[in-house]
Amino acid sequence: MKTTDGICSSVLDVIGRTPIVELSRLTRGLPGRILAKLEYLNPAGSKKDLVALRIIEEAEQQGSLKPGQAVVEVTSGNTGNGLAMVCAVKGYPFVAIMSKGNSPERVAISRAMGAEVILVDQVPGHTAGHVTGEDLQRVEEAAARVVAERGAFRADQFNRESNTRAHYQHTGPHFLEAAGGRIDAFCDIVGTGGSFAGCAMAFKEHDPNIKCFVVEPAGAEVLAGCLQTCCAHLLQGAGYGRADLRLVRREHIDGFVAVTDAEATATTRRLAREEGIFGGFTAGANLSAALKLLQGDFAGKTVAVTICDSGMKYFSTNLWA
Repeated sequence: MKTTDGICSSVLDVIGRTPIVELSRLTRGLPGRILAKLEYLNPAGSKKDLVALRIIEEAEQQGSLKPGQAVVEVTSGNTGNGLAMVCAVKGYPFVAIMSKGNSPERVAISRAMGAEVILVDQVPGHTAGHVTGEDLQRVEEAAARVVAERGAFRADQFNRESNTRAHYQHTGPHFLEAAGGRIDAFCDIVGTGGSFAGCAMAFKEHDPNIKCFVVEPAGAEVLAGCLQTCCAHLLQGAGYGRADLRLVRREHIDGFVAVTDAEATATTRRLAREEGIFGGFTAGANLSAALKLLQGDFAGKTVAVTICDSGMKYFSTNLWA
């Protein structure tokens, strides 16, 4: 809560109302426009900061999280970074359970904010930087053990409606406010599905004609109903090959867009060079999808996307090679 003189009482007050920018340089020569919400400017560097705060505050209100109780979560890193920040401010011990395949920058950020990070070995033969659904299952099993051993509160971002509500009540309405309600399409890469679900719900309530597209890694288009042919891609925190995402409502999905690693990488680099916006791989995936829409049925329209996290979390990858 901000004080009367406008000074924030903690870093948590900074979360959420990130800027929305029209990417007029990236779309030069194309009919239509892309509006990008810069979620990487949240204090722990991603859209998951908003989710982390909402999960903890709702658990406090409901009494399911007790003072001093440990918080545990499975994370590719971004939700872990957000929870590490929130728990540091609120005084909860936090344990992040992560696959060794995720980028070490995310591990370092959580540890810097006082979190304990438990790293789980990948399935034999899997490659660092490419976290699969099988790798995630190993992490889930480890998290269940830690929760039981410590009597911890499980943040459970894949299943808690708090995840969806964070974006339904904040991200979606902020897009609509900034655009004067004039949005024609939204595309979003799906990990837990919370940001897609929350924004799509807000958009459809405002105007059922706003089309909402799920973005998936090429070869892992399970939500689109395709047979998974690739279990290793660069889009960390997304594309786990899970068709059972509880938060995603099928009636809100108007279509699917597949994006390759090469497309996501090239577009992320273009975003930095041409717009000065330093996002991660998933930013490039969302923008690649948006560009495809503008080059197709949505020529001349307005497409909304999120810049999910910061490019600073990927120095150890080939993104900036």
